Amino acid sequence: MTQEVGGAVEPARTVLVERITERGEGGGGPQALVGGTRRSVLLVPPDGGGPWSARSGGVRWICAFTDEAALARFVLRHGPGDRPVDYAALPGARVVDEVVPDLGEPVGLAIDIAAEDGSMFFPPVTGIVPGSSAVDIDACEKGDGRGR
Repeated sequence: MTQEVGGAVEPARTVLVERITERGEGGGGPQALVGGTRRSVLLVPPDGGGPWSARSGGVRWICAFTDEAALARFVLRHGPGDRPVDYAALPGARVVDEVVPDLGEPVGLAIDIAAEDGSMFFPPVTGIVPGSSAVDIDACEKGDGRGR
């Protein structure tokens, strides 16, 4: 396990899970959810030199988890059987601001995707990922109203 946790980031994990639950129930604002993600520590398993990811709809989705239990649920369904899985514990802001742009393609963030009641997908759009990685940046610059 690699751990890169600093300061006030760790307690935000519970806040993120609460924000995801609120959003799933039709409450909570999207900006609070994005902010909670940036302040939380996310567990990101590696795969072939990069983060574990899946492709869907022309987007690469980084699989990230709010805790070891959420990661374990995913690994039981999609992982290497009964072998242990390493992961990096990274601040969500680092995942969004550094890992996403380094991949050089449309990349979104899928959090706790094995959870029946608390998964969340953050698409690669303006306001979530850096502008250089947002798929809607051209549309926003042209003023057609998408993505803002």
